[in-house]
Amino acid sequence: MFTQLALGTALMLLSILIAGISYWLMEIWLMRARPWLTRAPHRPKLILVLCIAAVWIMMQMTAGVWIWAATFLVLGVFDAMEPAVYFALVAFTTLGFGDVLLPVEWRLLSGLAAANGLLNIGLVTALLVEALRQVRLQQLEGRV
Repeated sequence: MFTQLALGTALMLLSILIAGISYWLMEIWLMRARPWLTRAPHRPKLILVLCIAAVWIMMQMTAGVWIWAATFLVLGVFDAMEPAVYFALVAFTTLGFGDVLLPVEWRLLSGLAAANGLLNIGLVTALLVEALRQVRLQQLEGRV
């Protein structure tokens, strides 16, 4: 039990670290693009930021899923990458279909993967809203 909790905590911290670095890189990109983003026309650029942020977020979430899947594979929980990725994705997105389950000795990891996904979804939602808010505020400041 303690091994599962320790491993799950380490994977969650790694996933959050990746998210933090990802957000930092996105902020750098937004700051570099600020002069262009604040010039008219504003709305198409806001849509572009939304699309880029969404793709950025999906890449960051995909990294988290792959970390969990690779761990399942290394632990021998699954014998192939496809079921490991499938289970990690279903758990990470908190869908929880229940068609693929972890063995009893590793089942706590499924809950930790779901908690990690839920946390990441909250973080990426905050990032998306904040990125759009900051760009729009800067656009409005440029008008005054």
